[in-house]
Amino acid sequence: MNIAEQEMKLFDDWSKNRDNFVTDGVVSEFDYLKSDRKLCFILKEVNDLDGGGWDLRKFIRDGAHSQTWDNVTRWVQCIQNGSEDIPWSNLETVTAEIRAKFLRTVCAMNLKKSPGTHTTVQAKFEAAVKEDKSFIRRQYNLYNPDITICCGTGWNLRYALELEDGKIFKTARGIKWFKNSQNKPVIMFSHPAARIQDALLVYGLNDAVREIMQIKESC
Repeated sequence: MNIAEQEMKLFDDWSKNRDNFVTDGVVSEFDYLKSDRKLCFILKEVNDLDGGGWDLRKFIRDGAHSQTWDNVTRWVQCIQNGSEDIPWSNLETVTAEIRAKFLRTVCAMNLKKSPGTHTTVQAKFEAAVKEDKSFIRRQYNLYNPDITICCGTGWNLRYALELEDGKIFKTARGIKWFKNSQNKPVIMFSHPAARIQDALLVYGLNDAVREIMQIKESC
């Protein structure tokens, strides 16, 4: 059974407990599996005042939208480029075509499958994570990512994966991360739409990834 079939089976079970369920996960299984570094982005919930009931994977394949997804696209470009710096002039402009091209390679997973608004109601979000932690764990375990980037969700994913007793590491610049059950890095970072200059968000994560991967490769 491939990843898409396993996702479908899981979502059939999970959606019975969640109204207006929004599916997500691997955008393109072929591109994800052949990528040099399999990247999984963990977010909170989709922003949808109209009520959900759609597929985030298709939305991303169709080019997504600039808010949130421009910076995720830039992250992917930088991380997959390895040790070479990409100048900001080559990253600043992001079109729908560029988003669709680079985001095909990723996994994008929301912890809360029912939609919210622009600002997450933290109490509702945390309640959903608590109620759905077994489903979250099952979904995450489908992907075996090389690098997981938590977009304001690091402590929540750590709780859902029952890894709260594990060690928290810090990069030289203070970015926290931990290891999942496959001994792969999980980076606790900001949301891509955080009110921080885009260039700082982009290069800040890329700097942390480089340091963490150098540590991992030297072990």
